[in-house]
Amino acid sequence: MTRRVVITGIGVVAPGGTNAKDFWALLTAGRTATRTLSCFDPTGYRSRVAAEVDFFPGQHGLQPQEVRRMDRAAQFAVVTAREAVADSGLDFAAADPARVAVAIGSAVGATISLENEYRVVSDDGRLPLVDHTYAPPHLYHHLVPSSFAAEVAWAVGAEGPATVVSTGCTSGIDAVGYAVDLIREGGADIAVTGATEAPISPITVACFDAIKATSTYNDDPEHSSRPYDATRTGFVLGEGAAGFVLEELDSARRRGAHIYAEICGYASRCNAYHMTGLRADGAEMAEAIRVALYQARLDPSDIDYVNAHGSGTKQNDRHETAAFKTSLGEHAYRVPVSSIKSMIGHSLGAIGSIEIAASALAMEHNVVPPTANLHHPDPELDLDYVPLHAREWRTDSVLTVGSGFGGFQSAMVLARPDRRAA
Repeated sequence: MTRRVVITGIGVVAPGGTNAKDFWALLTAGRTATRTLSCFDPTGYRSRVAAEVDFFPGQHGLQPQEVRRMDRAAQFAVVTAREAVADSGLDFAAADPARVAVAIGSAVGATISLENEYRVVSDDGRLPLVDHTYAPPHLYHHLVPSSFAAEVAWAVGAEGPATVVSTGCTSGIDAVGYAVDLIREGGADIAVTGATEAPISPITVACFDAIKATSTYNDDPEHSSRPYDATRTGFVLGEGAAGFVLEELDSARRRGAHIYAEICGYASRCNAYHMTGLRADGAEMAEAIRVALYQARLDPSDIDYVNAHGSGTKQNDRHETAAFKTSLGEHAYRVPVSSIKSMIGHSLGAIGSIEIAASALAMEHNVVPPTANLHHPDPELDLDYVPLHAREWRTDSVLTVGSGFGGFQSAMVLARPDRRAA
């Protein structure tokens, strides 16, 4: 019999909320955390807005040595893992460490630290050959994204499988999906999983400027992320992380754990089409959704809320709207669909996990977060995108999706365990 996997702990570091409670408060209030980019001088860049996290490591229990060693993204990962562990109420000291797995998603790894350290060893780019004597001893940890999984494993005492999943902007869904599979197949009993990203740096902003993917509403940063709006000009770069404790359903019930949701379906597909382009019909995302629903043993009409990718680029919004219509049929016109990127930006590999957290909390509170800044609906997009204000809504099952450069398309279905059994 396949083991059923549930979420029993959640941790979040996001723009506007550096814990799960504050994150949810921001979403339900429909507040935006996008602003003029402040972590470096954005003068001269095409897009000068970002969704930054007001994060002070010492306030989250990180010691100076940890801060010096870890990239900002690694710090986010450890803090969210610790919050999720505390939230789960699980006694990790009593668990068999070899049965505790770690799976962390990230698209671009330790971007900030690598860029900063390169500036040092190259004397701000003036040296044709870098001077390695100026490199810190932990520079290798910044080079290999696997260090994120190692840091989380050390933080929670996990000695089972430890993996970093890097599939672009679907990394946050795919890492959690991998962790679910580990528990289902018996490779682990507990998993600490999620995704992290701290990409806001000159090189990242320049990359997205080059392909004109990011918002140009520099004079109106609070309203610069506008998914599904006719006036949208691209996504807003963000940062953040979300962490989860996953465990087998029967074990969670035996110890009386609070269960946020069962992860009952997951699938990923690739369009094998274009590095940044998307087919308008959304066929590969629709297929991922179909398979996730099949795994979950749910019909399209069972979905109560769709947490969309909703990046705010014209091609993505059209692509996933078509995918919802193909995979959900007529139910696509009845189910609320919203994008939290309108409030917290697009944190690349981390956003999939942050959206899983939002989906689980939507089920917890029976509230659907809104799509902020949706004042002028695109007439080509005709679904219920929950404009401006959160909505009280009975939410027993949620579909959350992700779309990433390289053609990656992922879908995950969360449900209340009793609903799935029925």
